[in-house]
Amino acid sequence: MRERDLSAMSKQYSSRDLPSHTKLKTRESGQGTSEEHGRKDFRRELEDRERVALRDRQREKARREGKAVDSPPPIKKSRTEAVTMASLDADDPVDSSDSSDDDSDDDTAVLMAELNKIKAEKAKEDAEKEMSKRDEEEQIRMENILSGNPLLKEKYAGDGKSDMKTKKRWDDDVVFKTAPELSQTTKID
Repeated sequence: MRERDLSAMSKQYSSRDLPSHTKLKTRESGQGTSEEHGRKDFRRELEDRERVALRDRQREKARREGKAVDSPPPIKKSRTEAVTMASLDADDPVDSSDSSDDDSDDDTAVLMAELNKIKAEKAKEDAEKEMSKRDEEEQIRMENILSGNPLLKEKYAGDGKSDMKTKKRWDDDVVFKTAPELSQTTKID
């Protein structure tokens, strides 16, 4: 037996020596098999999704402008339907003038224009408030930055005072600061 062939000498083997991953997984039905993809009409699905997205964008745009899209037009009742049959007398003529409908259309248009004008003013006020809030926050942030750094405080201080003086010397906390002085003055004879 050769020394290089240690596996022949030992009957022990590692789990790493065992065969593993001997089978490949295959796709089951519902996991996007090639048959399922062959049956799908991708172009139609894409066009449907694009149509829905376009419709949503138009609704959102119309909502921002204050208009209604894809909603049925308001049903206007004619003057004859508004008058109930119980309140009619046989002698009273039915008023069939449509001038009130034209007036209501004009009123609706004026009201919608006024509503859009109010929305625009409100948006402008909100934008101005937001800008002033941002400016104020930026000013506070700069003040905090300048007051937090003592080196910049002297430069940007308006009164010219600087409290940059050190209160202690660098060697004030040394324990034996005066030891050499004492040894020179008091000499032992």
